[in-house]
Amino acid sequence: MPRALVTGASGGIGAAICQALARRGVCLVLHYQQGRAAAERTLQSLDGSGHELLQADLGDAAAIEQLWRTASEQAQVDVLINNAGIFPDHPPLSSSYPQWTAAWQRTLAVNLIGAAHLSYCAARSMSEQPGGGRIVSVSSRGAFRGEPSAPAYAASKAGLNAFSQSLAKALAARAVYVFVVAPGWVATTRVAAKVQEPAVLAEQPLGRVATAEEVAGVVSFCALEAPASMTGAILDVNGASYLRS
Repeated sequence: MPRALVTGASGGIGAAICQALARRGVCLVLHYQQGRAAAERTLQSLDGSGHELLQADLGDAAAIEQLWRTASEQAQVDVLINNAGIFPDHPPLSSSYPQWTAAWQRTLAVNLIGAAHLSYCAARSMSEQPGGGRIVSVSSRGAFRGEPSAPAYAASKAGLNAFSQSLAKALAARAVYVFVVAPGWVATTRVAAKVQEPAVLAEQPLGRVATAEEVAGVVSFCALEAPASMTGAILDVNGASYLRS
């Protein structure tokens, strides 16, 4: 039975990823930073048994190392899903300098540096274990089109894309494969009202935004089925709302 660590697993896309993987027989370690009650609800919704919860602040390098150590001490972790992320608004023309600097420091710490540190721990471990492993990171279309009210978020996701492709090159020979899934708007409870706004719907050729289950399906494919030759790929899941070539 494969074993996966999913960050930001308490709700939204993270919960859907856990549910999709559990249905495939994966044993899960669910990470959360805050909101243990929501993480418990996700845990209770999962098929199978042997799943567990672990708390850690992904802005803390020492906590990240301990998270990986604890997650892998009972059994090897075959898959890492870097899903956790934050999106604080900090428009450049209306944010104070303290607000601006705080948003940049915290966003990069969690979305990019935290994911990089955890991926480092995973890469070192997976490269030594039979069968290698897989690292899947959840990015954003914002990495390509920009986010004017949250530029640190866009920069963090662009950095995550570049980091993941660097990692794919570094680890391919050790059978550790790296993928990125880049959604646009996703219908989750947190943004339920926003995704129904006319301005958001107007840019959706499908007439709706993606569901968390659709994103989770692509993540699950990368975690379990994608061929080795796809390592380094960035897969868009934005309903053709932003196209690149």
